[in-house]
Amino acid sequence: MISFLIAVGVMCALTSLLAVIMVIADATIANYGEVTLTINGEKTLTVDGGSSLLSTLKEEEIFIPSACGGRGSCGLCKLKVLEGAGEPLPTETPWLTPDEVAAQVRLSCQVKVKNDLRIEVPEALFSVKQFEAEVSALRNLTHDIKEVRLALKAPGGITFRAGQYIQFEVPAYELTDEPVYRAYSLSSSPADGSEIELEVRYVPNGICTTYVHQHLAVGEPVTVNGPYGEFYLRDTERDIIFIAGGSGMAPIKSILHEMARRGNRRKARYFFGARSMRDLFLLEEMKALEGELADFCFIPGLSDPAPDDDWSGETGLITEVVGRHTANAAQAEAYLCGSPLMIDACVAVLKEKGMPEERIYFDKFA
Repeated sequence: MISFLIAVGVMCALTSLLAVIMVIADATIANYGEVTLTINGEKTLTVDGGSSLLSTLKEEEIFIPSACGGRGSCGLCKLKVLEGAGEPLPTETPWLTPDEVAAQVRLSCQVKVKNDLRIEVPEALFSVKQFEAEVSALRNLTHDIKEVRLALKAPGGITFRAGQYIQFEVPAYELTDEPVYRAYSLSSSPADGSEIELEVRYVPNGICTTYVHQHLAVGEPVTVNGPYGEFYLRDTERDIIFIAGGSGMAPIKSILHEMARRGNRRKARYFFGARSMRDLFLLEEMKALEGELADFCFIPGLSDPAPDDDWSGETGLITEVVGRHTANAAQAEAYLCGSPLMIDACVAVLKEKGMPEERIYFDKFA
């Protein structure tokens, strides 16, 4: 029996070693030569095989959103791959619904360009551009959120909708041996596309957040691309409920400034969740917007105010604050930005208050 177990163990070890060797060989040795990408049944590109579809398209200046930098952990880089890619990998299936699998949707970061491929790329992504920029200002908004202002140098200004996001390229440094992209919502107004503004919350050992908080300096050149996203204010007359927490402030702030610039008179209530006073920021700016907008109120809530905060405002989870201020949301629409747990909890509360789920728009920070 012992000999049998030893034999099984040796076999498993050899199989695992062979699998590792094959992966390394595929990544470093295999040469797939030139392959053809057919895009939307019209455009054809001849490219070198061997890289991921995501990075191959990037080399051709076709930018696909990817918040995780192509590591298969965000699920944003979905494209239809109609021919040439085989079956979805185990790394893809957790991110794909049965309907998406049936429609031949894939994660482009996990599809290796080995054969001729026929793919579909949303038309909106052809307007995405890459920009060379320079850090014009840095400001600490809280103990863990930094405001980053970037002056765009080339190819000029960016045109975007308030609420959309860009991808920020992090160069190789101690936490990454290759450049990677991370997605950040634009907090600035679309009125002036020559400069953009981001709000970056520090996450310990986060590749981009560590770089921004500990290495980025005024005057440093950076690369971004965009704009991306379907998170923007819909053109209706409904009352608006905004809900955010932490750096989820960014797209809501952009939307509010655009509303003020355009003289939008819709009723809007903005619920902002924080733990304590040290996590609140831009209070004066929100107060100023209350004066600029026709019917706007900013309602911050603290879930765990510190003893010395001297806080007299709303307390409790932001879902509780929303529940106390919202009697009936059946005729309103909502825009939410924050962590997945916060978003899910707020969606549940809004549905309880009568809001149809199709009128709840959100950006989840995974």
